Amino acid sequence: MSRIDYDLRKICGIVFDVDGVLSPSTIPMSEEGMPLRMVNIKDGYALQLAVKHGYKIAIITGADTKAVTVRFNGLGIKDVFLKVAMKLPLLEKWIEENGLKPEEVAYVGDDIPDYQCMQHVGLSVAPADAAMEIKEIARYISPVNGGYGVARDLLEQVMRANGDWMTVEKAFGW
Repeated sequence: MSRIDYDLRKICGIVFDVDGVLSPSTIPMSEEGMPLRMVNIKDGYALQLAVKHGYKIAIITGADTKAVTVRFNGLGIKDVFLKVAMKLPLLEKWIEENGLKPEEVAYVGDDIPDYQCMQHVGLSVAPADAAMEIKEIARYISPVNGGYGVARDLLEQVMRANGDWMTVEKAFGW
């Protein structure tokens, strides 16, 4: 049974921020001053499985690093948008281009740049350590902090609700 108060069978598209959601909000810096990101391997497993099951997955981030594109393209996610200062117009375009309705979309964000997007979708999700303003509008607050399994938490619940979790041979491999 899901901990999320939403009909998860409606969810066909899931959009994620990166920093503070798919990676912890505290990140190391390289000697050149570039932010480095950690990723959660269980998030990665759930993301690639969701793609295999036909869920539409997108990454919308203000980050500007090739590593983000390489990581998520490697999991089968083709819609990776970097350097996005204003996220809502891009989210609206992505929803339309994918033939989705806002109520069929979940958005996972942790800070003020995600606020408008979270108000625009049916299911707004925040990690446990999200900004107060984000937690106030989130329909679901994951019990885990950003970078430590937020995507796995959400995707596993969505896929279980739709009968897609551990139900076919492709669940047991990468």
